[in-house]
Amino acid sequence: MLATATFDCTTDALDVVGADLSVTLADGSASRFVNLDLAASAPCVRAAARAVEAVLPWYASVHRGAGARSARCTLEYERARQSVGDFVGAGAQDLVVFTRNTTDATNLLARALPTGTTTVVFETEHHATLLPWPNARRLPAPQSPDDAVRALEAALRYLAGPVLVAVTGASNVTGEIWPVRRLADVAHAHGARLFVDAAQLAPHTPVDLNALGADYLAFSGHKLYAPFGAGVLVGRGDWLDAAPPYLAGGGASARVGDTADDLTWATGPARHEGGTPNLLGAVALAAVCDALVAADRDALHAHEQRLLARLRAGVAAVPGVRDVSLFGPEHPRVGIVSLALPGHDATAVADRLGHEHGIGVRAGQFCAHPLARRLSGVDGSCGAAGATLLRASIGLGTTEEDVNRFVEALRAVL
Repeated sequence: MLATATFDCTTDALDVVGADLSVTLADGSASRFVNLDLAASAPCVRAAARAVEAVLPWYASVHRGAGARSARCTLEYERARQSVGDFVGAGAQDLVVFTRNTTDATNLLARALPTGTTTVVFETEHHATLLPWPNARRLPAPQSPDDAVRALEAALRYLAGPVLVAVTGASNVTGEIWPVRRLADVAHAHGARLFVDAAQLAPHTPVDLNALGADYLAFSGHKLYAPFGAGVLVGRGDWLDAAPPYLAGGGASARVGDTADDLTWATGPARHEGGTPNLLGAVALAAVCDALVAADRDALHAHEQRLLARLRAGVAAVPGVRDVSLFGPEHPRVGIVSLALPGHDATAVADRLGHEHGIGVRAGQFCAHPLARRLSGVDGSCGAAGATLLRASIGLGTTEEDVNRFVEALRAVL
């Protein structure tokens, strides 16, 4: 039997690759780069880099060869699937389907919905969870978690047929954690299923399908410190096995006859993973999942929350800056802070922070236009002057010095 590669979960497995990266500033001086844009794409950690390095000498086709390399890669790919499933508490009835990212995973599920399914979604979602659904019913932005639960209850009361509720685990705009379990209980009481966009939740806190009450869950490797082009959809297999393949082609078909009608599609994950799979992406994602499982998540969370409190206290002392929220400033959130800057162009501010201070943040509406417009109080297109928010996001590798530099630089720029 072929042994699988050993994935390092040592104490430095979650160290960021390139943490000491130096950049040249506008005045010609050099400075260590401060990355506060982790909510867009998180940096690579050593666990992911080592996993890819370990499998590269063996790289070959997955599920498509008889040689030692292909056999090894097939084992690695399926081991990765098991690790990712374990990371989110997937059960025997759940499928783990590798995709490109959360958007890809959401679109896959949208195409797999039974005919006539109604989808209920709040207008506050990231576009990946707002836009793909057929027959979608949008609910207005809730004022509180209780309001969200009441609105969903009212919406589901009069819906018939298959229903899917789609909700974020944590907002990519405010970082606020949504009452997923309560929404799941309401959905299930009305015979509906629940999909969770965990792209921003999974990097910051343990995610478990059963604890959340989720029927389906998706997240991206590039936000989970594994930037090798993989995402995942995990959830109940009945709808997925009954749906046409997401990508028709090799791997998705179990048997192809001599006529167009003589065709049998595969079942399980293979049904929706047509084509040669992204082995390196799957291996990298699984390695980070393993490293996070082995880590002290409580300690990581406590450290992040201390940095988040420092960040929020610092920006609160900068005149003309408003930390936006949907559920109120005291509501629990992950390491994301978005700022309204009345009288300033947030895009220009972000550019100056980058060029003059070596700090990477994001300005815009973060692919969540309805929510960003609501919170900024300005209507306009993404990137338009005065119509954007400034977002700073933290995570693995963020230090107190990073937070201090950002606050000082923001004060200087404004």
